[in-house]
Amino acid sequence: GAAAMGLWALALLLGALRPGGASAPARNVLLLLADDGGFESGAYNNSAIQTPNLDALAQRSVVFQNAFTSVSSCSPSRASILTGLPQHQNGMYGLHQDVHHFNSFDGVRSLPRLLSQARVRTGIIGKKHVGPEAVYPFDFAYTEENSSVLQVGRNITRIKALVRQFLQSQDERPFFLYVAFHDPHRCGHSQPQYGAFCEKFGNGESGMGWIPDWKPQLYRPEQVQVPHFVPDTPAARADLAAQYTTIGRMDQGIGLVLEELGHAGFHNSTLVIYTSDNGIPFPSGRTNLYRSGTAEPLMISSPEHTKRWGQVSQAFATLLDLTPTILDWFSIPYPSYSIFGTKRVQLTGKSLLPALESEQPWATAFSSQSHHEVTMYYPMRAIQHQQFRLIHNLNYKMPFPIDQDFYISPTFQDLLNRTRAGQPTHWNKTLHQYYYRDRWELFDCSRDPTESQNLAPDPRYAAIFQLLRAQLLKWQWDTGDPWVCAPDAVLEEKLSPQCRLLHNEL
Repeated sequence: GAAAMGLWALALLLGALRPGGASAPARNVLLLLADDGGFESGAYNNSAIQTPNLDALAQRSVVFQNAFTSVSSCSPSRASILTGLPQHQNGMYGLHQDVHHFNSFDGVRSLPRLLSQARVRTGIIGKKHVGPEAVYPFDFAYTEENSSVLQVGRNITRIKALVRQFLQSQDERPFFLYVAFHDPHRCGHSQPQYGAFCEKFGNGESGMGWIPDWKPQLYRPEQVQVPHFVPDTPAARADLAAQYTTIGRMDQGIGLVLEELGHAGFHNSTLVIYTSDNGIPFPSGRTNLYRSGTAEPLMISSPEHTKRWGQVSQAFATLLDLTPTILDWFSIPYPSYSIFGTKRVQLTGKSLLPALESEQPWATAFSSQSHHEVTMYYPMRAIQHQQFRLIHNLNYKMPFPIDQDFYISPTFQDLLNRTRAGQPTHWNKTLHQYYYRDRWELFDCSRDPTESQNLAPDPRYAAIFQLLRAQLLKWQWDTGDPWVCAPDAVLEEKLSPQCRLLHNEL
């Protein structure tokens, strides 16, 4: 035992030595996560909004143009980020809170667990929204589980103080700090008194409370840039204007967090990652596996990779790559383990660190969704390869479900009212088309950026369709997807072939 410990200590010592014998600086990670954030920043060419802190971070980052979430829903996305496993493999099939009650499997080895075992200190500030606790343990935690989510997720003065507390109590271990903002999530469903996006929370007006570090930026509906998938109506524009104010608060919060990092002397040793969990909470956004629902901002700033700072990368990245990237940064081997039986779980993501050195040829991203709310069962699997996106809607005969949060939004209520009254919706599809989808949807996102023309039935695209379908199926088998045979067959693992046809006329 003592000899083994001695070897371990020696390995640690050698690991800390760089070629040339100089001791390596400790490496740390700061992960900044937006809640339902999109491309509302100067860094992503939105000139209507002011995001000076994100723009400054972009100048010190590689900015990814083709980054995708693996699932367009909150808890499943966070679980995928923290495990490197898609939702159908880690068990977080839908939202974690209240009646939804989804959890990851007990046997999952999450990033915080792996880091803890490798003597990295872990901290989370803000929205956690995953469980069970034993699978996602953090040494330092201020989340909705022990605090008000508004305070730890939207009050940037409180967030600043907690980051300072974490950094001041830092010991000799490297750290992983995960700051999960609750901005710019909607709050009309949970805290309507603060506005559709909690854009009034802490603005100093009567009954709103006051966030000392926040200087609210107000936007007029005519100022905003309306994404192509959102109806261009006064209601949607007012909704977006509120969202912009909330994004401004998060942007100022990011500035405060990075300032704390600098004051504590960690800016030269810390990998900073900024991204969002899923698409924006608008039609065709969050809960959809269209590009509009899965494309995410992603900036990675490494103090050791300065030559690509401020550059844009076209390489495909997915949020399933974050766990491998962070393990790689800490030189921790990827886990190989089994959750059920003897079948080994392997990470299918990749480390993104090579993209910080030079442009990479990566051109494929996979997505998988089963639920959002527990009632919203609409399983989908998708692949984007180069410009082509293929979506498999397994239960395509059902109407696409709408979540509570989005249902009461001004944008959706206006869309419903206009549809019922037979008025123009100023949207690129009808509500009927949105609810009722084809089983297979294939889009050429370069020729058809609005994803309006389904090429799946077009014989000219048959070869592309079959290629993408085969790649998607292989990924489903590789990741142990229980839905791999659905909807026209049943998975029977002891038989050959394993997919047994149902003859159910699909």
